[in-house]
Amino acid sequence: MSFKPLFSRALAAAPGRLHMAAHSHHLWPDASFEGQQACWDDAARLADHKWDWVMGEVWPEAQTHIAAQLNLPSSDSIVFAPNTHELLVRILSATGRIKPRILASDGEFHSFRRQSARWAESGAIELETVDTDGAAFTPAFLQRAQSGDHDLIFVSHVMFGSGRVFDGIEQLAALARPEGPWVIIDGYHAFMAIDVDLSKVADRIFYLAGGYKYAMAGEGACFLHAPPGYGARPENTGWFAAFDDLALKPGQVGYAKDARRFAGATFDPSGLYRFNAVQRMLKNEGLTVARMNAYIDPLLGSLAAELDETGLGSARLLNPGILQPRARFLALESPRAKAWQDAFAANNVVTDLRGDVLRIGLGLYHDEDDITQLCDVAARL
Repeated sequence: MSFKPLFSRALAAAPGRLHMAAHSHHLWPDASFEGQQACWDDAARLADHKWDWVMGEVWPEAQTHIAAQLNLPSSDSIVFAPNTHELLVRILSATGRIKPRILASDGEFHSFRRQSARWAESGAIELETVDTDGAAFTPAFLQRAQSGDHDLIFVSHVMFGSGRVFDGIEQLAALARPEGPWVIIDGYHAFMAIDVDLSKVADRIFYLAGGYKYAMAGEGACFLHAPPGYGARPENTGWFAAFDDLALKPGQVGYAKDARRFAGATFDPSGLYRFNAVQRMLKNEGLTVARMNAYIDPLLGSLAAELDETGLGSARLLNPGILQPRARFLALESPRAKAWQDAFAANNVVTDLRGDVLRIGLGLYHDEDDITQLCDVAARL
C-alpha cells in the first residue's frame, strides 16, 4: 500500500527530491491545498462577517479534532495561536510571579530555549535545567520537579534533538496546583506522532503543540490545552481573549472563561483551515495515529538496519527501535553529521541537522523504495 497519492501536489512540485525530513517540515497533503483555497473563498464571500465564521465554525472544528486526538474531556480547553512561543509568553504572564523559578531540560526546542535563556540573562526568571543525555533523564527530572523548588516545570514530551520520549507526565501532573507549580508539556514532536492520552491529567497540565510537524497542516496552527483554573487573567493578552464580549465598557479587561483567556489578537486563520481539511482527510482514509505508526514504524526499522551497513553505521543512534513509543525520526550522533548532511543535499536528499545529530524522518509519503534510494546514497558517502 502507498499513501503517496495523498501528497501528489507536494511530490510533483520537486520530482527529483527525496524528502527525508518529515519530522522537520512535513510535506503537505493535497487536502491542505483545498483548505487553503477554502480560507480565501470564505474571506471573499463573507468579508466583514469572516470572523464570525472563523470563530463560530472553523475554530470549534479544529478544537474538536485536537480534543479527539488527545482524548481530552472537553474541546473548550484548546486555544490557538500562530506559534507556540506566543502561547509560552502568555502562560508566563499569567503566573503573577515577579521572578518565577523554572525547571526545564537542556534539550528543549528553540522557542523555549532561546526565550528562557534571555529571561534568565535579564533576571526575569530563575532557570534550572536537567541534562537529557542518557536513560536516567526521566527519574532525574522527576526528582528535581518533586523538590518543591519551582513555580513552573517545562519539558518536551518527545525531545526534538534525540527523539527520546519523556514518560513521566502523570508524575509531573500530580505536582501541579493552580497556585503553583504549573506543568507545561511541549508536545510538538509528539502530537500525531505517538498516541497521546491526556484524559487523566487534563485538569492539571498545559500541553503545547501545533500543525507544522505530523499533523501535516503547516505553520500557523499551534495550540495550547489550558487546564481550568490555571491562569485566569494573562497580562499578555489580545482582543480575541474577550471575543464574545466586545461590548465591555472602555477600561474593562474581560476574559473568556475557557481556554480562549490565553488568546491573542488578529491572526491568519488559513492554518486552521488546512488543519481541519487534513484531519477530515485522515478520517476519510481511516488513518489514526496508530495506523500511521503501523505503516511508518517498519520503515524506520528498515532504515535503521540498512543504514547500519553504510558509513552512517558508525554513528550513535540516540533513539533505537527498542524505545517505544518512538519518534518518527532517527537521531544519528556523529562528528561527521554535517558532512553527511551536505553530501545528502548534493544528491538532492533532504535531511536535517541539530548540532552533531543528523535527523532522518519519515512520513506517510515514504515507502520501501525511498529507504532503498536513501541507503544507496548513504553507501557512497
